Amino acid sequence: MTATAKDGFVRDGMICQNRKARHDYHIDETIEAGIQLVGTEVKALRYGGGNLRDAYARVEQGEVYLHGVHISPYSHGHQFNHDPLRRRKLLLHRREIHRLAGLVSRKGCTLVPLGLYFRDGRVKVALGVARGKTKEDRREDLKERDAQLEARRALSEHRHRAD
Repeated sequence: MTATAKDGFVRDGMICQNRKARHDYHIDETIEAGIQLVGTEVKALRYGGGNLRDAYARVEQGEVYLHGVHISPYSHGHQFNHDPLRRRKLLLHRREIHRLAGLVSRKGCTLVPLGLYFRDGRVKVALGVARGKTKEDRREDLKERDAQLEARRALSEHRHRAD
């Protein structure tokens, strides 16, 4: 689902998504943040080499850091390549950091990255303030999705019969 050009680069658009986040968490609020990267990380992301599967964000000493994001090493990076799993600083205004710290201090809330994308040539991260779902919540979501699928199928069959 990335918008790639003929040369294989991601120009503007989604690099990677954390699909499991919406399955495992209720997302209360989303925030866009910049991310502090080194040059080879940006080049690797242009080739679509990012993974958010086990990623999370944490407020540490008045700053927000992203942990567990895997950015594949750049193929032409040589000795100047980056560590794929290093923690990365998120770029937010001070008041946003304080507000996030207050939201996360509530019981059961955490910061989860929802996606990495390019906007105007810069890498951005969509962060979600999330609460964990229970097993019953997941079952309800599946029932709701199945009901919507059945409704779409019935509507589609009805349209085909009318033609």
